[in-house]
Amino acid sequence: MSKAVLNQLVDTVKAATADQRPLCIRGSGSKDGRGGPPVGEVLDVRPLCGISSYEPTELVITARAGTPLPELEAALAERQQYLAFEPPRFGGGTVGGMVAAGLAGPARASVGSVRDYVLGATLLNGRGEVMSFGGQVMKNVAGYDVSRVLAGSMGVLGVICEVSLKVLPLPPASLTLRFDMDQTSALRHLNQWAGDPLPLNASVWWDDTLVLRLRGAAAAVTSAARRLGGEPIAEDLAAPFWNGLREQTDDFFATARDAVRAQGASLWRLSVAPSAPRVSLGGEHLIDQLVEWGGGQRWLLTTASATAVHEAAQDARGHAQRWWGGDGGADGFAPLSAPLLRIHRELKRAFDPAGIFNRQRLHPEL
Repeated sequence: MSKAVLNQLVDTVKAATADQRPLCIRGSGSKDGRGGPPVGEVLDVRPLCGISSYEPTELVITARAGTPLPELEAALAERQQYLAFEPPRFGGGTVGGMVAAGLAGPARASVGSVRDYVLGATLLNGRGEVMSFGGQVMKNVAGYDVSRVLAGSMGVLGVICEVSLKVLPLPPASLTLRFDMDQTSALRHLNQWAGDPLPLNASVWWDDTLVLRLRGAAAAVTSAARRLGGEPIAEDLAAPFWNGLREQTDDFFATARDAVRAQGASLWRLSVAPSAPRVSLGGEHLIDQLVEWGGGQRWLLTTASATAVHEAAQDARGHAQRWWGGDGGADGFAPLSAPLLRIHRELKRAFDPAGIFNRQRLHPEL
């Protein structure tokens, strides 16, 4: 990576630490709305860009943090490869932001999360030290867990400078199926299918409609479609649908944006047990809901209080985070238990002793 750019970042971090001046790590800004509100002077990582190395036969790519996500995905597409976890771009995105936000698209439940694909990373910590963890092959596990901790950390541990990622070949066959069924039936079927050897890659339920995406070997996809039934959806219609879900631009999210503006509603993201029954907040409060990831991710559009939503998520053996709406206060985050909060704080102090990076982005108490 460019030594001049990296040295400039190091100098900025050291000066901020000495002055106890908070820094807001930022790439394209596509994730500015995630987590707590940005605090501090912007530390722009976009100059730290470019693909450092790409070994298609080894299924590994290494890129600097400021590399635009579309650029990375275009390079992979040329070799018929892709990021299987389908990170949302939200109109742009960078590699560093992708890892820091830890967000994944519709295939998350079947292929894994961002951290499952991080092989190694280079981090600039709060002392101005450049640290490397992991490597570029799966068998190299030196520092492996540390590099994975960066996924979803929202930049509170330091500046991600470079990342090595596992990539996968594009699946040879894909098919989308549509079923008419209520949410209770959809959850029952999804939990049943989860235990079967099916090439089930993604699922979503909304408005009494369940949609599945099958991916894998052509024979496996054909056999599964024959067994499951449903109405096949043409690929020229299915591809924009799944992309809209990934980028949160489809009809459900468009409705949610309108309700947030016009009705003072909030959109909540719930991570719950896939086997949990339908989440209910009372008919007068629940405006709409969408279910992804085989039942493990529930989106609730509601006017209910934050307390009610958090209690409902706990009843479903999970937790909730306000995605859109509200005043950006602490009630939009799931409360952390005392032991978990202590672990977070100790990890933060280990990497960022002065607490200058992305204050309160991951959680208000950090």
